[in-house]
Amino acid sequence: MPIFRKKPVEIEARQLTHQSEFDIVSWLADHGVKTRTSSKPPMRAVSGLIIPTLEGDHEASYGDYIIKGVAGEFYPCKPDIFEKTYEEVIINV
Repeated sequence: MPIFRKKPVEIEARQLTHQSEFDIVSWLADHGVKTRTSSKPPMRAVSGLIIPTLEGDHEASYGDYIIKGVAGEFYPCKPDIFEKTYEEVIINV
């Protein structure tokens, strides 16, 4: 069976928190992506964002990362998967 390795590629990503929500919504809007809030019963408190992706609408909960993919698409990623898949790039200026 063939084995494949993911090509090294740099992506933009931001972690969704209560504090970063406005900045992320603005970031997505700057790229023409319209989000809406997600809420959970019984209190109907906001619990994250609904993000339109290439595969349909996906819910991003607080703590998830929002990734801008190599083709300019956006999608949420759970923090445990993100941390296993990506590492921060340190840019020296």
